[in-house]
Amino acid sequence: MTLTRRLFSGAAIAASLLLAACGGGGAPAGQSQYEREGDHAKGPADAPVVFIEYASVACPACAAFHQQAMGTINEYVETGDVRFVFREMITGQPRLAVAGFMLARCAPQERYFDVLDILFEQQRALFSAMQAGTAQQQLVTIARSVGLSEQEFFACMNDETLLQAVQAANQEAADAGIDATPTFIVNGERLEAQRGPEGNTQVWYAGATMLEDEQGPIPYNFEGDTFERIILYFKARAGQ
Repeated sequence: MTLTRRLFSGAAIAASLLLAACGGGGAPAGQSQYEREGDHAKGPADAPVVFIEYASVACPACAAFHQQAMGTINEYVETGDVRFVFREMITGQPRLAVAGFMLARCAPQERYFDVLDILFEQQRALFSAMQAGTAQQQLVTIARSVGLSEQEFFACMNDETLLQAVQAANQEAADAGIDATPTFIVNGERLEAQRGPEGNTQVWYAGATMLEDEQGPIPYNFEGDTFERIILYFKARAGQ
């Protein structure tokens, strides 16, 4: 059985995963101090805010974040205030996650994030296509939209080395203690939801510190305005 058939018709990938829950040292050249070799990033390496996301293209909560907040984050990437780093995890529907990340890696390097955007936008349709047995055709269409031929798509899906790289990224996330997606690390601090001071709502924390600004505690949600406040909070802490 080819790897392509295993991705779209079997459970071999799921069985091989060590983590499937949805929910630094010296910096390599051209990267921020918070990055590691193999990270996918956009924005200047010297940006005052380095925003790392651990996510899966097959995680509904990740899709919600990308639909609601990524537009805001991209605006700050363009102004040079944010460097956005994406780290792959295999959560949600594992076969779709693996195939999606392999496709993103096979696209031209400058189109990696374009593929992620399309996969998040079409996630629900891809879930339905997986059930109907037509996901492969839909992914071929996505591949063509970023400049890959059908032949190149199938070569990509049958690349064992690429599969191992995606699985290794997932394992590296697990080894780092990441147990759910999406998980955010900003300037080296992990963001988490905890009860706010009033006790009836959840707000964002970085470690033991509640994130707050002149508007008060920053609420736990995936809205663009919320992540703008988070970016400005960390930018201020960086003295900019």
